[in-house]
Amino acid sequence: MTAEHAAVVRGAGVAKRRVDALLAAVPARDPDATRPEALARAERQRRRWATQVVVIDELAQRACVERGLKPPAEVAPDRVLAVAETDVADLGSIVAAALAHSPAARLLLAELEGEQEVAEASVRDYYDRNRDRFLTAEALRRGVDPFGGVSSEDFVPYEQAREGVARALRRAAGRRAFFGWLDQAKAGVVYTAGHEHPGDPAHPDHEHRH
Repeated sequence: MTAEHAAVVRGAGVAKRRVDALLAAVPARDPDATRPEALARAERQRRRWATQVVVIDELAQRACVERGLKPPAEVAPDRVLAVAETDVADLGSIVAAALAHSPAARLLLAELEGEQEVAEASVRDYYDRNRDRFLTAEALRRGVDPFGGVSSEDFVPYEQAREGVARALRRAAGRRAFFGWLDQAKAGVVYTAGHEHPGDPAHPDHEHRH
């Protein structure tokens, strides 16, 4: 590892310039802070946050290649601005920021979602256990209690609701698969000093937020 690297992924360095480019595109976390130590701490954490976003993009690009997917062109740093400013400022949504920033991460997530199989029994079970979510517009207008004093006409039929439920369950399963992939993929990443995860308790500025 050299001074030009923010991290090493499978023996290959991730350039600090990629982190710097992302930082230049993201507003400062607390531009109104007046205490020098608070500003310095926030900037250190911003750098760690940006490193995580860049590393996820790097890992996703490699995963796309391994799966035979056409890796998208290198991402423009300002794409991260599609993330809500509160997520960026609070350091609480690294994966959401990475998905907004990285076409490769979005492509991989879509691929994982497409691989999920949802059993008919699971779809039916979700429908039966969440009947309150399937009231008709008319039943909602009347203020019907979905747990008492209702008739079958007050609910959207299963046949009509089925596809939407299956799609939502597949999406949730795809996200779980993405997080599982990410946990494994990041296990071998080595970070240089000052680029660790923002929640890593090994450094004094660590913050663990969701």
